[in-house]
Amino acid sequence: MKWTSAISELPALEDAIAECGVAIKNSIGDETLDLAVVFVSPHYEDSYDRVADLLAESLGAKHVLGCSGGGVIGNGVEVEQRAGLSITAAVLPNVNINPFHFEGQRLPDMDASPDKWEDLIGVDQDKDPHFVVIADPYSFPVNDLLVGMDYAFPRATKIGGLASGASRQGGNALFLDGEVLRTGAIGLALDGNITVDTVVAQGCRPIGKSMRISKSERNMLVELDGEPPLQVLRDMVPSLPQRDKDLLGHSLFLGVVMDELVDNPVQGDFLIRNVVGMDQESGSLAIGEMLKEGQLVQFHLRDSETSTHDLQAVLGRYASENRENEIPGALLFSCLGRGQFLYGRPNHDTDVFRDNLGEIPLGGFFCNGEIGPVSGTTFLHGYTSSFGLFRPKR
Repeated sequence: MKWTSAISELPALEDAIAECGVAIKNSIGDETLDLAVVFVSPHYEDSYDRVADLLAESLGAKHVLGCSGGGVIGNGVEVEQRAGLSITAAVLPNVNINPFHFEGQRLPDMDASPDKWEDLIGVDQDKDPHFVVIADPYSFPVNDLLVGMDYAFPRATKIGGLASGASRQGGNALFLDGEVLRTGAIGLALDGNITVDTVVAQGCRPIGKSMRISKSERNMLVELDGEPPLQVLRDMVPSLPQRDKDLLGHSLFLGVVMDELVDNPVQGDFLIRNVVGMDQESGSLAIGEMLKEGQLVQFHLRDSETSTHDLQAVLGRYASENRENEIPGALLFSCLGRGQFLYGRPNHDTDVFRDNLGEIPLGGFFCNGEIGPVSGTTFLHGYTSSFGLFRPKR
C-alpha cells in the first residue's frame, strides 16, 4: 500500500492538476493508481465540469472521489481563502473499491432491514467494509444516511465530510470516477486488505464535573443530578479562572457520553453539541442533540488554545497506541471554522498531525460538517477535525 499527496495553487485548473500529477508520479512511480481523492476550491468553479476528464488524462486512476471545498489540504499544507487544488492518491493492492452515489429520496426507510442498505450501497456486511462519504449539505439528509449505515454496517468505519465553497444548492460539486455531480451523496466502500482508524478532535475541554441527566424532554436539558442546569453553571462560576468565565458567554457546549459503559470519561468519549438556547425562568438548556435521562454529560468550552490542546491530546493518544502500525496515508476533514479563522495562522492542524505522527501523506478539505465516530456511533460534527488513517489489515 502506497499513498502520496500533492497540492497546487496555480490559477488555471489544468495547470494545477498537471502540477499535482507530476508530483504524484514522481512519488509513486509507474504503478497504476487505484484511487485519487481530489478537493477543489471554488476559485475553479467555472471549470468543475472539467475535473473528471483532466484527472483521467493526468493520473488515470481507477477510481476518483472528491468535491469542492472552501479550503483544501494537500501534502500537509492547508490552503484557505485562495485558489487551491489537492490530490491524494493511493496504490491499494488486494483492496476492493466500490463507488456509490445516491439521492435522498432513494434512502431506505429508517425501519428497513440491513439488506436494503447493502443493496443500495452494493457491498455486503460480511466483507467487513469501511466507508469514505461526501455529501452535498443543501440536497441530502446526511444524518439519515449515517444512522442507516451504522445500523447495517455496525463494525465499519465511516469518515468524511460535507462539500463546501457554495452558498446555494447546485453550487457545490461532487466528483466520482468520471462524473461531476451537483446533488446527493457519494462515497467509496473499501474492503479487503485495508483498515481505517479514526481520530476525531472536537476542539473542546471539559469544565466542572460529569453529571447524570435526571430529567430531559427531547433536546431540552431540564435537570442534572436533580438541579436545573443553569443553576449548576451558576454554582460552577466562582471556581473558574477568569478566562473560562469569559468563554462561558459565547463558547459553551455540552459533552454527552455516548457509551453507557463509560463512568470516568476522558477526551474522545464525549459527543460535543451546541447549547442553542436557555430558559431563565426554569433553568433549562436547549441542546443540539436529543437527550436521554441517565446519560452522563459534562459542560465544555472551546477556543483556539483549548482546540490545540484537544487535538494534541487525541493525536498523541493515537500515536502512543499505534507505535507498531505503519500508517501509509491519511485524510483530514476539517471544519471551515477551524484553520486560520480559529488559530490565526495556517497549517495548524496539519502541523500538529505531523508533530505526533510524522511525515504521513495527508490530504483533505475544509467542510460544512465533518463525519466521524464517537464511541462507535457515527455523527455529523461541527468545528471538528476528523482524521481517517489508512493502513493494511495484515
